[in-house]
Amino acid sequence: MKLLIKNIKRLVQVEEEPRNWVAGEQMSHLNCIDNAFLLMDGEHIEDFGPMQQLDQVKSLEDADVLQEIDATGRMVFPSFCDSHTHLVYAGSREVEYIDKIKGLSYEEIAQRGGGILNSAQRLHDSSEEELYESALERIREIISLGTGAVEIKSGYGLTVEDELKMLRVIRRLKETTPLTIKATFLGAHAVPAQYKGRQGEYVDLIINEMIPLVASDDLADFIDVFCDKGFFTVEETDRILIAGMKYGLRAKIHANELDYSGGIQVGVKYNALSVDHLEYVGDAEIEALKGSETMPTVLPGAAFFLNMVCSPVRKMIDAGLPVALASDFNPGSSPSGNMKFVLSLGCINYKMLPEEVINATTINSAYAMGVQDELGSIARGKIANVYITKEISTIEYMPYAYGSNLIDTVILRGEVL
Repeated sequence: MKLLIKNIKRLVQVEEEPRNWVAGEQMSHLNCIDNAFLLMDGEHIEDFGPMQQLDQVKSLEDADVLQEIDATGRMVFPSFCDSHTHLVYAGSREVEYIDKIKGLSYEEIAQRGGGILNSAQRLHDSSEEELYESALERIREIISLGTGAVEIKSGYGLTVEDELKMLRVIRRLKETTPLTIKATFLGAHAVPAQYKGRQGEYVDLIINEMIPLVASDDLADFIDVFCDKGFFTVEETDRILIAGMKYGLRAKIHANELDYSGGIQVGVKYNALSVDHLEYVGDAEIEALKGSETMPTVLPGAAFFLNMVCSPVRKMIDAGLPVALASDFNPGSSPSGNMKFVLSLGCINYKMLPEEVINATTINSAYAMGVQDELGSIARGKIANVYITKEISTIEYMPYAYGSNLIDTVILRGEVL
């Protein structure tokens, strides 16, 4: 079946020749068509252009079934690609939220058995079915908010069986939802309490037992390490990434959230697809990223929720780097998968232009999760993941109206949801 959206006020992020990402000054440019149409055939985008060219689309003459949507006064965007989440988890952590209000730091909460270790215990006590059902609710929520692709990490297991349990839930979500989902193995998210003082032994467990089992069941697309102050060292990260690469798992790194950790440099060394968080980025880190294939990915929701310093995004863009934005949806430091709010945070806290935040949450974040050939822009042959806005005046209104739900219709894989 073909689906035609016509009379689109503005069709946003169109590409005649798809790119992997946009960087530097190009991030402030956004290709759009006013008074446009968008034609989808099955799961894919077939054609687009100005309305005056619609009668030249020959395939419409032969369409057996054609569904039409009149988008007068409304805009069409490619769906958000959220390249960093932890949305499979058991239970919220609002008690720690109060601890943060009282002044405890992220590290202090973790040292008291909170944080990741708290989520690990809750996940251990939950069944796969319980984890799947709660994650499915979050999936439905982010779909309604415009997300069409999401990367989901393990990392709340921290034992062999619980890490595998998380990854099996992610695989089931892949199979049962219309979202494009990528799975990341993050056994090196924290050191379990029983390995306190024996961190090297836990790293050995990850390398010798977890990674081979994850790979044998084809449960993950990527491997990640929390390379930061108080978590895993550069040397430990180096060992884990080498082990993952042997099994075909490309790196993604949690880096420089808490300090200048060396995580960015080790990520670039191993051609990580992305390095994420990046609150602490200096000249050396920017220089390491220049000319690499590693996408700097900033998580505005986490910095906002934890009241942390903001990543120097303007400095990175001005240096010619690309930047992606993602939600970091998780129960402890960013309990929201609302990518439209991420747009607003990018503008308000990081001084990004509206065009830059749109590029950062579509084409660049698609690259950061390895789906740039399928998603991230309106291009012929790409998967038909788009949303139609309510009647809005300009694209700038999307991040400006930070608390308003401006999404009217969601279309994933060519299906109206």
